[in-house]
Amino acid sequence: MEFHGIKVREKALALLQEGVKNAEVARRLNVPKGTVGYWLHTERARRGNLPGRPERPCPRCDGRELDEAAYAYLLGLYLGDGHIVRYSGHRVPNLMITCSEDWPGLIDACEAAMRAVFPGNSVCRVRKTGCRNVKVYSRHLECLFPQHGPGKKHNRRIALESWQQRIVDEHPWELIRGLVHADGCRVTNWTVRTVGGERKRYEYPRYFFANKSRDILRVYTEALDRVGVEWKTARRRTGVCDVSVARRASVALMDAHIGPKH
Repeated sequence: MEFHGIKVREKALALLQEGVKNAEVARRLNVPKGTVGYWLHTERARRGNLPGRPERPCPRCDGRELDEAAYAYLLGLYLGDGHIVRYSGHRVPNLMITCSEDWPGLIDACEAAMRAVFPGNSVCRVRKTGCRNVKVYSRHLECLFPQHGPGKKHNRRIALESWQQRIVDEHPWELIRGLVHADGCRVTNWTVRTVGGERKRYEYPRYFFANKSRDILRVYTEALDRVGVEWKTARRRTGVCDVSVARRASVALMDAHIGPKH
């Protein structure tokens, strides 16, 4: 293989900048046409000018309008069951939310939120055993989800930035809905009481949210406080903490804004 010095490469790039075609540059400098094409590609990559479909402007970088209600819901899903992945050889990372096949309505809501937050970006569903991974590709994922980082969420600090907190303050129910859809559920509990000498069974609905991250639990309970929902916590031996909503008035509020998964 013949190696060409830096001066030859610089001369080739200068000719290309003047508008000379690759084949003509190769002929003038006695360099293979493929080498000229490679130099042009690496120079474009260095400058961030590789050809391809341009992505829509970023709400954080470029001030594009953001569907904040959809974002609050998607943020809840991300904090519960989402993570950002960059596959080897892929230039663009993806946000992946894992949704159980038992809740097709949740899968639809997740995809709709992704399309609202990232209009025009590639969104898809990938079938896995018992679930669907709903994915969106964007170069600006870490702009909108600065909580991304190495390792599991419960092993690192999770804190909302001021602009995220403003959105959550304005759309607390959407955040709560996303968190419950990711790591929560609505169940029917029962108990037996003796009334007038007769044992009777009573049933009552209850909401649970479970997570290992103290920071994510705090984000959830602060949102509950904001909307007037009463809650209690209990920690398991595994380190997971359950947040329970059982008061009748609070359950009624949750039913009005969240409801069972579907």
